[in-house]
Amino acid sequence: MLLLKCPNCGLSVEETELAPGGEAHLKRFGPGSSDDEFEAYLFNRENTKGVHFERWRHAYGCGKWFLAARDTATLEVFGTYSAQTTEPPADILARIRERTGK
Repeated sequence: MLLLKCPNCGLSVEETELAPGGEAHLKRFGPGSSDDEFEAYLFNRENTKGVHFERWRHAYGCGKWFLAARDTATLEVFGTYSAQTTEPPADILARIRERTGK
């Protein structure tokens, strides 16, 4: 089972307490964008095996959104951080490089 620590309330919880929100750090396109840009935003995801940055909501807890870095093949969690962060924190990126060599 996947265990994530909510950075908002500090609780470590099982994925059954969370609601997935898809890929993190996407450029969002809306009104005023081209059809191709909006289609890419809605439907095109890399969905790669390995390190992935995701959005999660602590649905059965504080109710707030946060971001997580994890390996989709091993379920190893490299860290969680605030949803207001525009890029993954340096310490999480260093942990990923240390463990994966990438």
